[in-house]
Amino acid sequence: MSSIQRYDVIIIGGGPIGLACGIEASKRNLSYLILEKGCLVNSLYHYPANMTFFSTSERLEIGGIPFVSNNPKPTRSEALEYYRRVTVSYKLNIHLYEEVLSVTNNDQTNNDRFTVTTSRSVYQSGYIVISTGFYDIPYLLQVPGEDLPKLTHYYQDPHPYAFQKVIVTGAQNSAVDAALETWRKGAEVTMVVREPEIGARVKYWVRPDIINRIEEGSIKAYFNSRLIAIREQEVDIQTPDRVITLANEWVIAATGYQPNLDFLSRIGIELSDDASRCPVLNEETHETNVAHIYLAGVICGGMNTHRLFIENSRVHAEKIMNAIVRSM
Repeated sequence: MSSIQRYDVIIIGGGPIGLACGIEASKRNLSYLILEKGCLVNSLYHYPANMTFFSTSERLEIGGIPFVSNNPKPTRSEALEYYRRVTVSYKLNIHLYEEVLSVTNNDQTNNDRFTVTTSRSVYQSGYIVISTGFYDIPYLLQVPGEDLPKLTHYYQDPHPYAFQKVIVTGAQNSAVDAALETWRKGAEVTMVVREPEIGARVKYWVRPDIINRIEEGSIKAYFNSRLIAIREQEVDIQTPDRVITLANEWVIAATGYQPNLDFLSRIGIELSDDASRCPVLNEETHETNVAHIYLAGVICGGMNTHRLFIENSRVHAEKIMNAIVRSM
C-alpha cells in the first residue's frame, strides 16, 4: 500500500475560485492539491451552451492572465477555454473526477492535521480551503412525476427540444434563456412562473426580449402559478383561477441551485440560524470556526447565492493564502 500523500493545503473545488486559490498557493511555494468531483470548472461546464456572462472578461480573470474575448460579454465556451489555459499556464496540481467524501480533524499539527478521504485516495494536509460553489443541488419541485426522464434541472442545448411542447419553470436568467432558445429552435414553449412577472435580475439585454415574446403570444406564460403534477404526455398547472392540464413532452425546471451546506456541517463549520445559513467565518482571513479550514467563493454566502460571483470573490484566494502563511 502506497504512503499517504501530504500537502500544506488541500483545496476542495476546481472552479475559478478554487483555481485562484491554487495559483496563490503556488506563488507562496506552498504544496497544494485541488480536488474536483467533476470536470474542470464543472459548474461553468453545466451552464447552457450559449450562455453569456453578466461580467466583462477582465472581471473574470485570475492569476494575472488576460481573458481575451471576441464579445462585449464573454461566452461560456470562451470561459472554459480561458480557465483551461490558466490551468496549463500555472501547471496547477488538480485531480478531476475525484470526490471528497470526508474531512477528519486529527488534532495534530503540520501536514498531519487533517485527513481527506476521496473516492480514489486518502490525503493529509495542514490546511483546508473549501470552494465548492452552489451548482450541485437543484431545488426540487416536490411534485408527482418529477423523477420522469422528460424533466431536467440542467438545461444545456436547445436543439433536442425543436418542434416539441416544452414547459419551462422559473423566471430568472436560466429559465428565460431556456425559453427563448428553445422557442427559436421551433419549440412550443410555456413558462410557469410562481412570481407575478419575469425576474428583475434577468440580464438587461434579455429581459425586454422575453417580455415582448410573452406579450405577443409567441411564448405562453402563466404567472402566479406552479406545476403540481407531471405525467408522460401532459402536466397539471395550478393557476390563480383553476388547475389546467396541458399536453407536454419536456419540462425544464430552472428552479435554481443550492450549496452543499450539509458537507460543511459534517466538518463542524457553524452556520447562521437565519434563512441564509451563512457559514461563520472571519471576513479578514476567511477562516471558519474550525481552525485552519477556510472558505472561498460563493459558498461563503450560504443560501444567499446571488451575493458573491467570480468577480467579487477572486480576492478570497489571496486573503486565505496570506493568512495560511502567517499561521504556519
